[in-house]
Amino acid sequence: MPLSMVKEGEPNIIRKVGGKEETRRFLEKLGFVAGGMVTVVSEIDGNLIVNVKDSRVAIGREMANKILV
Repeated sequence: MPLSMVKEGEPNIIRKVGGKEETRRFLEKLGFVAGGMVTVVSEIDGNLIVNVKDSRVAIGREMANKILV
């Protein structure tokens, strides 16, 4: 299931990071790696604020769709 469909406050394990190589590398630098934990803090107009690797990161819906949990 893509990260964009996850309920707020529910911790999830990242299964796969998809997309082009450039996009995958960008997301991995932010901490989105397979096996890592991610929690959606809030969603506003499709944009997500998530906790990943003890940091809060804001990503758009398009990026969130590439992260599978």
